[in-house]
Amino acid sequence: MKGVSHNGKALLVGVGLYIVILGPIIPVIIQSFAFQWHWPDLLPRVWWWSVRADSTFPLAWDYVLSPYSHVFEAAGNTLFISLSVTLLALILCLPAARVLVSPHFKWKTQILSLFTLPLIVPEMALALAFLAVFIPLGLAGTYTGIIVAHLIPVLPYMMRVLVSVYQGLNPAVVEQAQLLGASRWQRLVHITIPLLLPGILAGCLFTLLVSSNIFLITFLVGQGRVETLPTLLFSKIGGGALDATAAGLTLIAMIPGFILLLATERHIRDYQRVGAVGRSIDGSHR
Repeated sequence: MKGVSHNGKALLVGVGLYIVILGPIIPVIIQSFAFQWHWPDLLPRVWWWSVRADSTFPLAWDYVLSPYSHVFEAAGNTLFISLSVTLLALILCLPAARVLVSPHFKWKTQILSLFTLPLIVPEMALALAFLAVFIPLGLAGTYTGIIVAHLIPVLPYMMRVLVSVYQGLNPAVVEQAQLLGASRWQRLVHITIPLLLPGILAGCLFTLLVSSNIFLITFLVGQGRVETLPTLLFSKIGGGALDATAAGLTLIAMIPGFILLLATERHIRDYQRVGAVGRSIDGSHR
């Protein structure tokens, strides 16, 4: 009975979490197929597919998936910018995190505090500062300018995750490889990076999600020349109304995050399973 009671509580907690997470999404899904949906109706009075044949212009999903919405161009720009930002953040933070966890480095606390400043400063202040610098340099309204501007608010996430992972890395494993004659490059590629891989994936996930959802910096630095999913969505809901088109764009903007989360979770699970098998084999040899 105790086991059943415990399983029942776990099931209730899981169902509750799913309701909290998926609850706000369900009305958006319904809205994306609605033509007329007013308070206090629980469901739309008129659905989109019932009037699409009589409409002279595309409605709801017909418009979202048409070339008129520019959603594919915006999605491509969002993916290109977020991937570029993630790659640059990883290149910058991976060696920096290694230095910060070194016992001989004395300024770890101060440096990490500096990396948190972008999270404290308002996004509007960052965007205006970037704009003041980028306009004379000719970077305003360019992909390069947006990528550089996105780097600042995402670096704290990548740095914090990599520092935590490096702190949990067992140096004895790397030292044993060195004693066995492995070069620095071999230790990095075959030992350090595989051990850091779950943390690297988690940092990349955070960076991708943050970069792909930045609106204000993209809007001001891009000067309307570079359209991403957040800027496209804002143009549809700027009047305060969430119609079927805006709801459809919202769902499309959520798709990359869900895909990245599922892919990262599956990869980390496979990595943990392989690591567990390796530890069991190592224990049997001992």
